[in-house]
Amino acid sequence: MKFKFIAEQLAQQTQLNRHRQRVSIASSSGREIIVDGKQYLNFSSNDYLGLNNHPDIKAAMIEGAEKFGVSASASSLVTGFNYAHQALEETAANWLGRERVLLFSSGFAANQAVMHALGQKDVQLLLDKLSHASIIDGALSSQASLKRYRHNDYQHLAALLAKTTAANNELNTLIATEGVFSMDGDEADIDALTQLANKANAMIYLDEAHSIGIKGEQGQGIASADVDIVMATFGKAIATSGAFVACDTELHDYFVNFARHYIYSTAISPAIAWATQKSIETIKKEIWRQEKLSTLTRLFSCQLDSSIDLVPTTSSIHAINVQEEAKALAASEKLKQKGIWVTAIRPPTVPNGTSRLRVTICANHKERDIIYLAECLNEVLV
Repeated sequence: MKFKFIAEQLAQQTQLNRHRQRVSIASSSGREIIVDGKQYLNFSSNDYLGLNNHPDIKAAMIEGAEKFGVSASASSLVTGFNYAHQALEETAANWLGRERVLLFSSGFAANQAVMHALGQKDVQLLLDKLSHASIIDGALSSQASLKRYRHNDYQHLAALLAKTTAANNELNTLIATEGVFSMDGDEADIDALTQLANKANAMIYLDEAHSIGIKGEQGQGIASADVDIVMATFGKAIATSGAFVACDTELHDYFVNFARHYIYSTAISPAIAWATQKSIETIKKEIWRQEKLSTLTRLFSCQLDSSIDLVPTTSSIHAINVQEEAKALAASEKLKQKGIWVTAIRPPTVPNGTSRLRVTICANHKERDIIYLAECLNEVLV
């Protein structure tokens, strides 16, 4: 039988309680979700600011479609780069205080593109152990040497930098990490990273997918001016679709010429680009959304039983470590019976022995939602 491994590996996934299946969502408002005709409180959405159904953003989407069409119809280097894309790049660059911004179809594509384009033979890539799969895949597909430092362990990173610098001080080094880590919800220490990078003459690449919109005075994320390259997605707190890379003019020109995902992909929808401008404007104006997230996060931590293994976080992501795949699945199912939707996260998305419930809080949740969620978790897990 050809490709026998397909059935074998699927069977193995089931045996390990790691088999994945999609669910068909009938409706999702951010706070609530309807699956198979049943309504749940949704605590698995990345719509952190609750902007997905914002009327101004939806109106901008319609306006963008009427002005520019739904599809870009070509790659950006052919005829796909129009005024909507240019305006969004300028808006995002001004928001972040960066020289230039380049749009990508997704965060996965952007991460892969940058790692592959910069990962030349005379480059070493130093990745946080918990960096996103797209960063790792991009690094593995490049010609660069690759090493991974222990998660947020800057002494380990310093030792790797010192070792490689001593061996070859002509080596170009790029340090890659996430701003807020997608599965744990903890943050990178930007000050520590920039000090190490400056000392080693290295560049920093920061994935802000889960910190853009919810961190910073106007939602710009946690990056400082010393971070060389910032990537962020539009599909989470910004509530549209696509991604961007922010950098200086020289790097921007380099990626336009050598980032294969950018060169060979159809540009993002101009209607989406037009709507994304409105979303950024809304984030800057409605700062109460970030403040409400902080309030709900504190409430959740206070209501949860102290025996529950909650990973420390200052973000909207609250990881509850239950260790075993079967236990995570069982807890998720029990919560569904109580009208709560929380997804069980299992390996290989997270390391072995750290299967978890990944709870995400959004700005359109109510205090009573958080209290009920904590009560249910206390009942299911304690």
